[in-house]
Amino acid sequence: MPYFTIFASRNDTRDIDALIHETFSGVFKVGGSSPEWVIQPKGWFNKNKITIRVASEDSDPDYFENNIPGMMGFYQRIPFEDEDLQYRVLTQISVINTMLAIETEKEYGQDYLKLFADLAGKLNGIGFLPDGMLLDGEGKVIVTGDGKSGPSDFRPFACTRKIRGEDKSSAEGGERKQRSIEYLKEHGVPYLETLPELPPLEELAVKSREQIARRAVALLIVIQYACDVNQDEDLSESKAFVKNMLDKFGVTEELTEFERDLLEQSEPDRQDAINLVWQYEAYWGLLWGLGLLEELDFPDETCDCDYAINVVSSCDSFDEFLNKTSIRRPEEMLDEADKIYRLHWACVNARIKGEEAPAGLIESVVLERRRALFWMIGHRDEAWNDISMNT
Repeated sequence: MPYFTIFASRNDTRDIDALIHETFSGVFKVGGSSPEWVIQPKGWFNKNKITIRVASEDSDPDYFENNIPGMMGFYQRIPFEDEDLQYRVLTQISVINTMLAIETEKEYGQDYLKLFADLAGKLNGIGFLPDGMLLDGEGKVIVTGDGKSGPSDFRPFACTRKIRGEDKSSAEGGERKQRSIEYLKEHGVPYLETLPELPPLEELAVKSREQIARRAVALLIVIQYACDVNQDEDLSESKAFVKNMLDKFGVTEELTEFERDLLEQSEPDRQDAINLVWQYEAYWGLLWGLGLLEELDFPDETCDCDYAINVVSSCDSFDEFLNKTSIRRPEEMLDEADKIYRLHWACVNARIKGEEAPAGLIESVVLERRRALFWMIGHRDEAWNDISMNT
């Protein structure tokens, strides 16, 4: 059967029944109720029945746990023409918690597509076609399945529940938030007073020194391969060197699925390589967490790549590298995570307004530092490539 899927970020699904009736009233007869509606055309000649099934994180958590990471991975791998659009799409996917699966008995035309897109618009959602194309609520193409930008002026939408979860306050979190705000004020960075607190330490699962060190070494090594891809180097020689280094330090198992895929591709995607090279900045955050940097400087410039490489390349084994490290106190990590969270909001807010990031901030540096810091503190226990970047 032909399919059209709507993905959205919703505080709840109670208004969906009314929105379906509003969209299909007139020439259709709407039957059923949540979670399944059957919509029959009233005309004599058009007999293309529509079925709509709704699922949410509340009603079907397994669906979202199993499918959203795959969707995220799919759009991470697509070679987007517009890197900023890719970021916006990935941001939208990261906050999806509602899905409407639409099936028709026969192939549908533009008349049906317009109705489906209209329903997506009412839900502040996006339409997904089987070939990977995404549509906005006006039926305009956001991006095609091969990364070509469409005419849509797409901006992600997230419900307050998905962004904040269940807002929690604590004396510890409130004090940390105020210290972060003072830091932003000192640097002339706008802030959002209502941006929530991060969870208290007791609700987090901070990574161990060895876990952080293994991730750091594996990441640095695979970044070298990404650099060679980006610079059109001899990849067979580069791949052999990188695999040898991974074996030497015993960190092959620490690679993420994305990193493994890049190493195994016969013709690695250039954009994937560029994205991975930016993770030098995440690696820099890991070095700070391991006590190998005195402080994390204000993120208005890129890291010192020579030092970043030397801190590992000067070691003959993983144990030698590990012995150089001394993990930061969890409180320090959480303080830095809270600051970078609020700096990231300032970057996103400026970009949405079409302005330059304030105080010289480099958003890609901020984003990758956030990846490292949120991973180290175990925020929501998210995997390295699945760190939520919502603000």
